[in-house]
Amino acid sequence: MYYGFDMGGTKIELGVFDAQLQRVWQKRVATPREDYTALLNTLVALTLEADAHFGVQGRIGIGIPGLPNEDGTLFTANVPAAMGKPLQGDLARLLAREVRIDNDANCFALSEAWDEEFRRYPSVLGIILGTGLGGGLVIDGKVFSGKNFITGEFGHFRLPVDALEVLGRDIPRVPCGCGNHGCIENYISGRGFEWLYQHFNGQHLPAQTIIAHYRAGEPAATAHVERFFDVLAICLGNLLTIIDPHLVVIGGGLSNFDEIYQALPARLPAHLLKVAKLPRIEKARYGDAGGVRGAAFLNLAG
Repeated sequence: MYYGFDMGGTKIELGVFDAQLQRVWQKRVATPREDYTALLNTLVALTLEADAHFGVQGRIGIGIPGLPNEDGTLFTANVPAAMGKPLQGDLARLLAREVRIDNDANCFALSEAWDEEFRRYPSVLGIILGTGLGGGLVIDGKVFSGKNFITGEFGHFRLPVDALEVLGRDIPRVPCGCGNHGCIENYISGRGFEWLYQHFNGQHLPAQTIIAHYRAGEPAATAHVERFFDVLAICLGNLLTIIDPHLVVIGGGLSNFDEIYQALPARLPAHLLKVAKLPRIEKARYGDAGGVRGAAFLNLAG
């Protein structure tokens, strides 16, 4: 059995998957945000409960809203109890088995890569267009995290020069949480989608309202969405040129804006090398379940 923990700032969800990668059991509990011992005890208790239920010792993977460090500690701002703690080593010692941990965006990409249809693709690029912009890269069924576990931090590319031609060279370089200015996640994420509309139209509207106005043919919303699609294609074109994946899967709130899947194939070729052929581009299939699935599947490849 494969045990996948999605450890978030408010809840911990455990999903148990069988050899056919079907979820057969799940449970949610509140996250002990401030007490490291309580956090460890919660993870141990959930694991032992699943062991007893299925009569096996499951293989454990954990997705976290942060990054593992080379020294075995974690960077997890949303779970203060785990910040700077050797959660992986401590949990492995308490449970007497291997524990694997990765960023939750990497787990999202891994979940999609192991979809029954998608697993035939040698490389899968997962992109999350949510509050921020992130994702992960899966090669031959295994997450490629990089030396510093930051391979999927796509949102911290700076705005490309072609995007400045679309947005105007005087577009504000929005401060980013990483400490830099002008990172693309502040323009092409769900939050960026709303910020750009406000910048050009002087009015803040939620993304769903803007999209509804666009579908109704409202001129300001139409101009905004066309501009946004152009910038999104420019930014993703750079990623595709660098990574050259076989499949791109898009998740996050904006992934539900279905017009994206017609706009990108039409616009991307202009921003790729002339010899390049577009990869398949698909909407994520597992939604909120992707974190648990991907965490469980950290044990599938090697």
